[in-house]
Amino acid sequence: MRKVLLVDDEKLILKGVSFSLVSDGMEVDTASDGEMALQMVREKEYDIILLDIMLPKMSGIEVCEQIRKFSMVPIIMLTAKGEDADKIQGLEHGADDYITKPFNIDEVKARMKAIMRRVDRTSGHAGAAAEQGRILESGDIRLDCDNRNLFICGKKIDLTAKEFDVLELLVRNPNKVYSRDNLLRLVWGDDYPGDVRTVDVHIRRMREKIEQNPSEPKYVQTKWGVGYFYGDR
Repeated sequence: MRKVLLVDDEKLILKGVSFSLVSDGMEVDTASDGEMALQMVREKEYDIILLDIMLPKMSGIEVCEQIRKFSMVPIIMLTAKGEDADKIQGLEHGADDYITKPFNIDEVKARMKAIMRRVDRTSGHAGAAAEQGRILESGDIRLDCDNRNLFICGKKIDLTAKEFDVLELLVRNPNKVYSRDNLLRLVWGDDYPGDVRTVDVHIRRMREKIEQNPSEPKYVQTKWGVGYFYGDR
């Protein structure tokens, strides 16, 4: 049973979304303010979090930032319609995706399931994983795609779900340049309503984690005017 934390200060949203997710067989906890949400994440493991940006006591952005200090649980931010700055800020602080209010519950569930499927891919055996290309090694980088772990020079680096998906795609296809539109389509899906700035934010955050000098990247590089590619140099 999937464990979901829904965080919103609107009682109707908590009630309506919870009912729909429980009807789909999920276990749902709710929180109505940021401090409560953060405490719940510290005490219990969740498969995914739906997190409103505008919350009492502590904003959703602050909650997301604090969670990322100790957990890579997938986070979908809930944002007000037209608040593009909030969307970008949420992504910059570690969110995996965002959904604009008012939203369709079927879209929410589809986006949740898509993220959880990507995080959840496992083959069950280390030998089978290596055989199927689930262990990727390139230079200093080692990607364990089943357990969603990245190691650089033997050191474990924590990435969000989407950051890992982007890096896996690039490492599997070294020196192949992907436009931002292609990355958005391949990683986020054809029906993703966001724009290419989402890709730029995730690339920038990923570089901050994996590159010694993000302004002169060694791994995830830019072909100006075209897109991004992986090339260990």
